[in-house]
Amino acid sequence: MDHDNMHSVSVAGVILDECGRALLIQRRDNGHWEAPGGILERDEDITSGLLREVREETGLKVEPVALTGVYKNMSRGIVALVFRCHAVGGQLTETDESCAFHWATADEIRALASEAFAVRVLDAMNMGHPPAVRQHDGTHLLGMARSYL
Repeated sequence: MDHDNMHSVSVAGVILDECGRALLIQRRDNGHWEAPGGILERDEDITSGLLREVREETGLKVEPVALTGVYKNMSRGIVALVFRCHAVGGQLTETDESCAFHWATADEIRALASEAFAVRVLDAMNMGHPPAVRQHDGTHLLGMARSYL
């Protein structure tokens, strides 16, 4: 197997509140604001991984509503599946992975998150559209996807 050609798959949950704001977590390791999520374990199905990652980072139990985008970090070979979710239980709790939470408007998301992570949340907030397919370099969108923000 050629390890240079391997990819990993991550999942993220964009949780919306009754006002249409999205929950961002501040990552403890790098201080970045993002939607909660992470890498799927090899033997884990997509939905189980999404539920686990969101709960580990927020303390919330969520229900996925829709796949809202597929994103590839071209420099690291990570494919991310992002889902719009709504909370069905639990309570926000800081964890080893998150140190703060913010219910953010679209403008706040643009200001707080890097372009590559902001677009994931903005796509999830944009209801009624098919899932987005975008690529980035870890920070910035690449190609035609740049015109979105």
